[in-house]
Amino acid sequence: MQSRTIALPLLMCLLIAAPLSAQSVTLEALLASPFPTGLTAAPDGNAVAWVQNDEGVRNIWVAAAPEWRGRMLTRYAEDDGQEVSGLVWTPDARLLLFTRGGAPNRSGEVPNPTHDPAGAERAVFRIAIEGGEPVKLDAGNGPAVSPRGDRVALVRSGQIWSVPLDSGTAVALARVRGGVGSLRWSPDGSKIAFVSNRGTHAFIGVYDDASKTVRFLDPSLDSDHSPVWSPDGQRIAWMRARAALDLTLFKPVRRAQPWSIRVADIATGESREIWRAREGDGSAFRNIVAGNQLFWGDGDRLVFPWEGDGWTHLYAVPVSGGQPTLLTPGEFEVEYATLSADRRNVFYNSNQDDIDRRDLWRVAVAGGTPEALTSGAAIEWEGTPLAGGALAFLRSDALRPAHAVIRTNAGERPLVADALTGFPVDALVEPEAVVFSAADGMRIHAQLFRPKNVRPGERRPALLFFHGGSRRQMLLGWNYGSYYHNAYALNQYLATRGYIVLSVNYRSGIGYGMKFREAENYGAAGGSEFNDVMGAGLYLRSRTDVDPVRIGIWGGSYGGYLTAMGLSRASDLFAAGVDFHGVHDWNVGIATFVPTYDPKDDPDAARVAFQSSPMSTVDGWRSPVLLIHGDDDRNVRFIESVALIEKLRAKGVHVEQLVFPDEVHGFLLHRSWVAAYVATAEFFDRMLGGKEQ
Repeated sequence: MQSRTIALPLLMCLLIAAPLSAQSVTLEALLASPFPTGLTAAPDGNAVAWVQNDEGVRNIWVAAAPEWRGRMLTRYAEDDGQEVSGLVWTPDARLLLFTRGGAPNRSGEVPNPTHDPAGAERAVFRIAIEGGEPVKLDAGNGPAVSPRGDRVALVRSGQIWSVPLDSGTAVALARVRGGVGSLRWSPDGSKIAFVSNRGTHAFIGVYDDASKTVRFLDPSLDSDHSPVWSPDGQRIAWMRARAALDLTLFKPVRRAQPWSIRVADIATGESREIWRAREGDGSAFRNIVAGNQLFWGDGDRLVFPWEGDGWTHLYAVPVSGGQPTLLTPGEFEVEYATLSADRRNVFYNSNQDDIDRRDLWRVAVAGGTPEALTSGAAIEWEGTPLAGGALAFLRSDALRPAHAVIRTNAGERPLVADALTGFPVDALVEPEAVVFSAADGMRIHAQLFRPKNVRPGERRPALLFFHGGSRRQMLLGWNYGSYYHNAYALNQYLATRGYIVLSVNYRSGIGYGMKFREAENYGAAGGSEFNDVMGAGLYLRSRTDVDPVRIGIWGGSYGGYLTAMGLSRASDLFAAGVDFHGVHDWNVGIATFVPTYDPKDDPDAARVAFQSSPMSTVDGWRSPVLLIHGDDDRNVRFIESVALIEKLRAKGVHVEQLVFPDEVHGFLLHRSWVAAYVATAEFFDRMLGGKEQ
């Protein structure tokens, strides 16, 4: 059968012209809520800033004590795909620095999804808190303001540059081999610590501004990262991952040569190991979401993440060495974390006592019982402590999308009063927690979206959704990641179209401990997640409210991989699918992240990787599919979809396609998301017979 290409203008007409019933809601309405990210406290704690993406228009917002009323600081007005990130306050809290523009691809090209003939640029800007126009400082990213408040260090073309804060000519501070990142000024502003990544290894470097020299601290054959200065500026601590050349991408790794923490004296350059992970399970490093993986806490204690007991937790160890103190005990995972300004407490979120949601907690660096700061059916993240005991954070729940919140002694409220005004809360459903058995018996968590008006005995079309990552977790509410926030919106929309939707947290995802995340034979080591695909499909087919011949499947990235696995290996179960930029051959996928990868180096592993891929079973693919991909994708190469469509066309499979020129993996343009999701819903309506309720 001939493949079909979907035209964007037609899709937008379908969106606008679709008749609406009283309980219907448009995708545009569900995707219209502003998405906040990157809460950043001012040095004195009397203000907070964040980035808000409002239908593709990205701007910086600020709120200050005592009113804590959010106001838009920048005035960008276009859905132009130019990211705004890396907010940094100056020491006097009068200016904010930020990076505008996305990271370059392997060819050095900055994302330009609008095809601007002038091209696009990644650059560092400053803007006054009182308002005014942003001022460009220099091309680059990763700005770090000197504690002296006079200049900014940044990364440009992989090197360290400096530019005056009040504008001026940028000068190169250090030209070093490899890539440079993690710029950290010393407390007195006389030195800059950084990571010099050489590919097979990485060093901690220190640039001395007075002597104009670079020194590497205890260089080794290992890979060093996450440098942090002591408060007095006399020492630096960092993490060391021991040398390893074995490829570990997309296959289980429960143990490794144990990683360690080292501390060096700046004056002498001498370093020593103060702690090392135990051998065995948990000896491989597992990161959290934080500005740095290592915090220098009060009382000369270093706080760090470790999953020595099979769960990602926070620990504290004296700089002098010794046994670490477990700060967050229990069977749950810590995710976001930040250190308080006085360095006495760590604020973090976790799924303690509510495995499919997130709450905020606080624990003393010295140890003790963690204090719950939030509870209930909401989801909270990015807890940011402020002056006077105030706390800013981001929140969502099953019906209300992400929004910024402030809590003071007077109570709590949104930082932007009208952020959710007009949002169609009443049209949505509250997903139910479901646990089912995979084909091999593993217990798998999921969220079930059930339309409101399913009559007794009625059988509806149903859909499976698989998130990307795979190091992700879908929750019982709007997700804290923008990509998955959008996916939750589509699942809700599909429920309004009459579909029963099951969002599956398959093995190799997060939230359920190391053994679940590092599941045996997952990914390129055997594709064991296919057991979860089959278990989810059979669970839907067994439900009395599901039409067993109208079950579809969709997902993006790693979820696109599992969508293709389902369609290539179980077309008798899955009647149609939508594959967003999916991995179709692990040998191609691995090479995307490791350009030197050659399957011939380990033929046995390469054979298993291919057998774990949809391309190995494409001959069994019969169900119609919609392929969606941006051709500047840096995570899953465009050729993955090109190779798949060639095979499917040769087999006569019904294939439709939607391609976004110059779009990256996580679409930068809001209109790309709308078009892709309209195409998805329209495709399933045609193939499975969905309808508005």
